[in-house]
Amino acid sequence: MKRLKYILQHRYYIWIITIIFLLIIVLFINFYKRKSVYKIDDTEFVGVVYKIKETKNNRKIYIKAKEKIIIDDKVKNININIGDKIKVKGDLNEPSNNTVPNLFNYKNYLYNEEIFFIVKAENIEIIKRNTSVINYIKLLIENRIKKITKSNEYIMIFILGNNELIDEELLDSFRQNGISHLFSISGMHISLFASILLYILKRISYNNYYNYGVVIAFLTFYVLLVGNSPSALRSLIMYVLFSFNKLFNIKMSKINIMLLVLIIMLLINPYYILNISFQYSYIISFSLILFNYKLKNYKNKLSKSLYISTLSFLVSFPICIYNFYQVNIFSIILNIFLIPLISFIIFPLSLISFIFPFISNILAIFTFVFEKVSLLISNNNLGVINFSKPGVMLIILYYIFIYLFLYNYKNIYIFLIILIHKNYLYFNNNYLITFIDVKQGDSILIQYPRSKENIIIDTGGITGSNYSIAINSIIPYLKSIGINKITYLLLSHGDYDHMGEAINLVNNFKVEKVIFNCGPFNDLESELIKVLDKKKIKYHSCIKELNIDNNKLYFLNNGDHGNEHDNSSVIYTKLNNHKFLFMGDAGIEVEEDL
Repeated sequence: MKRLKYILQHRYYIWIITIIFLLIIVLFINFYKRKSVYKIDDTEFVGVVYKIKETKNNRKIYIKAKEKIIIDDKVKNININIGDKIKVKGDLNEPSNNTVPNLFNYKNYLYNEEIFFIVKAENIEIIKRNTSVINYIKLLIENRIKKITKSNEYIMIFILGNNELIDEELLDSFRQNGISHLFSISGMHISLFASILLYILKRISYNNYYNYGVVIAFLTFYVLLVGNSPSALRSLIMYVLFSFNKLFNIKMSKINIMLLVLIIMLLINPYYILNISFQYSYIISFSLILFNYKLKNYKNKLSKSLYISTLSFLVSFPICIYNFYQVNIFSIILNIFLIPLISFIIFPLSLISFIFPFISNILAIFTFVFEKVSLLISNNNLGVINFSKPGVMLIILYYIFIYLFLYNYKNIYIFLIILIHKNYLYFNNNYLITFIDVKQGDSILIQYPRSKENIIIDTGGITGSNYSIAINSIIPYLKSIGINKITYLLLSHGDYDHMGEAINLVNNFKVEKVIFNCGPFNDLESELIKVLDKKKIKYHSCIKELNIDNNKLYFLNNGDHGNEHDNSSVIYTKLNNHKFLFMGDAGIEVEEDL
């Protein structure tokens, strides 16, 4: 016991143990492959519902059967609650991989959650209604929150960590502005609940073992109630270790406790290391404790807040650009004002509104202002800087240099690394042609050496769907490879599946020129021209050739054939001794004519 206490008290032992443990975890994740207990031809599944996500068109029911499964239920003809035991009949389907590089991989995401299959439900039968106390209480809380008419989405997210009531556009603005971490169940919640409960208990009993025991029991129940999320679990373990450190006089440093938290978390689930919420909450908390001693150098609250916000921005920077390919430098200033607004006004008002619903009218005023500010910044891309997706080795190098910089501000090498990474395309001497999977139609990216020119031929567009292929695929892909501007947007013809996403591209990138095909403009092209005129972007139609960086693009089809398909621009070019012909939707008669 004394030996263990000695190890826990000395930083270097814990550091060595943590580094070795992390290497083992990385090897485990890379070489050990989880396997499903189900076979692809299984058609009947019995399990308990632990999560439900509903949209207008369908709902996803998460159940724990022999293993976790997602039930895709489009019919929604039966009332199902969390905790219900159900029997489902349907076909197993494997989740899809990303077909565009660097983008979100749904299959990998579910694999990390230990989910291997999605069931397309044909029939759902309730075997037994909810009997779990935790699920019953959670259902009662959800139903009460949903009855509150004002800002109930914030009450839901701050009490249960459930963001399904928040508008998707608003959630995107939180991510883009770098403030999404403020809405995770984390240290803020655990600290507040623990402080309130401990304050009450100390008025009743002087027995600290009893008081802390009750608080830990309550917090454990709360973490189970909110779904055992990584950030909530991290905060609970951290609170337990700090409590033990105080009660049993172990004299562990805060850094040692943080390293021990990491080890315990990854022992519970090694795949937490891949969870974005865990990465954010842990790396920011760890860094704030590691460099807490520097706060004494800042004399007033504003300068201390600026230091904390800047530090949080710098240490979370690689996580942002790895997952979202952009950062918002205004988030440093935003956090100075928004963290107190969330922590001391919106969060407490959300809790009070749950007990006294009429308070939600006051809460609604603050959330309205908060939302308008967030949307204003995100919609205008204020402060947003795009970065290409970094490799893992570059991220490790970044953290080495950023911690050197935070220890001593003279070590400014980190900013040289950021600058080189930001402009790495200028070191590329190759032509690159990428055919982007847009499901329907075409979208082709041509990159010239040293990023001199970036050309996109067509944008794709899924006819009869609200799904935007540009917002979900093309735009994030272009950001992930470091592209900030499009020199030419070439639209082969005016059909939706070839130019339906053009307005979205023009609104999200600096586009220098747009080239249309021959023939009269249709309604879709006319709508785009209105946007081009508003943004003062030059456009041309029915041209014969483009001279670009000692290369020529020849537009071979210059006639009007009376329909969009046959009026497609047929583009020929030769790059690095390779010949390319981009046909649009030109038919066989046009091919023969050419």
